Amino acid sequence: MDTANRNRVLIVEDEDNIRRFISINLSQTGFEVNEAATGTEALQSFSDSRPDIIVLDIMLPDVDGFEICRKLRKADASVIIVFLTAAGQDLDKIKGLEIGADDYIVKPFNPLELVARINAILRRTAVSLKPQKITLESGPFRMELNSNKMYKHDALIELTPKEFQMIRAFLEHPDTALSRNELLNLVWGEDFIGDPKTVDVHVRKLREKLEDDDSKPQWIETVWGLGYRWRKDD
Repeated sequence: MDTANRNRVLIVEDEDNIRRFISINLSQTGFEVNEAATGTEALQSFSDSRPDIIVLDIMLPDVDGFEICRKLRKADASVIIVFLTAAGQDLDKIKGLEIGADDYIVKPFNPLELVARINAILRRTAVSLKPQKITLESGPFRMELNSNKMYKHDALIELTPKEFQMIRAFLEHPDTALSRNELLNLVWGEDFIGDPKTVDVHVRKLREKLEDDDSKPQWIETVWGLGYRWRKDD
């Protein structure tokens, strides 16, 4: 396969056997893979090769995965980040999503599930890059679908891929109450397996970025007992 057309994945995992196991399975399914055993190695590899996807363990020997995720998000808001979390660590999952992870997978896991999760994210990202409209506008906001950029009063807002897709779902369904399950299907896809609270975490982060006062949201309204609604322009 032509490596120029392969998605590049960086695996950040300090346990050699797990890292190699993931690497072999991703390589066999068509990905170009690089590996890092520490946070320091991960940041250097990211700088050198600019991967499309990062599979990131939380527990690393030098810098934890949360801090690495923060640094990566500052460097590139568009890179896809999938956290590896320990079984039962729900707070880790929520924290990871809050700081910008696109998805998470719980150890121990079937490598085929990881491949499926990554492919699902890539499919949804590819769809978002083929818009039927050039822009979506609402109040002070303008979303440019061809460049995956969002502006408020012409000031660029840094969004993760999932945040961009969620705002797009809202803008395409203004003044419509969307349940958590509907948002999961629109943004994560019907094949998503995870906690519906993921939606609440992303809404909270979006309010921090979009609202003038996130404690009194004017644009992303809560519909009690159901989900959320984007306020239509008056």
